Amino acid sequence: MTQQAAEERAGVAAAIVVREGRVLMVRRRVSEGQLSWQFPAGKIETGESPEEAAVRETAEETGLGVAAVKLLGERVHPKTGRLMSYTACEIVSGTAEVVDTDELDALAWVTLAEIPEYVPYGLFEPVQAYLDIALTA
Repeated sequence: MTQQAAEERAGVAAAIVVREGRVLMVRRRVSEGQLSWQFPAGKIETGESPEEAAVRETAEETGLGVAAVKLLGERVHPKTGRLMSYTACEIVSGTAEVVDTDELDALAWVTLAEIPEYVPYGLFEPVQAYLDIALTA
C-alpha cells in the first residue's frame, strides 16, 4: 500500500468542542467544495487513534488543549468522500485562536441556532444529537 493510500484509509478526525453553550468551528483558508466552516480536524497519523488525532489537531490549529471524552461516530463524508471520525472533547487549557494561519483564517463559537448558517447542508446525525443536548444543557 502506498503512503497516500494509507493516509486516505486512516481518515480524518474532527473534534467537537463545547464551551458555555457554543461549539467551536474553524474556517479553512481553502474550502473543500461546500466545506468552509467545520470542526477542528485533520488526518489521523500512523499509530494514532481518532481521539488522539482530534486532540492533537485542535491544539495545532487553535492552541486549545482538549481531552477526548467520547467517540461520537464515523462515516464517509458525503461531500468529500473521506472517512471521518467525530470525537466530543472537553477543554483542559488555553484559549482558542487561529494558530495555524496556513490552514485557517477564522474561528467562531457557534450556538445551536447558528449552526445552519455555518453548515447549511446539516451535520452528521450523531454529532447533531450530541450538540442538541450539549448546547442546551
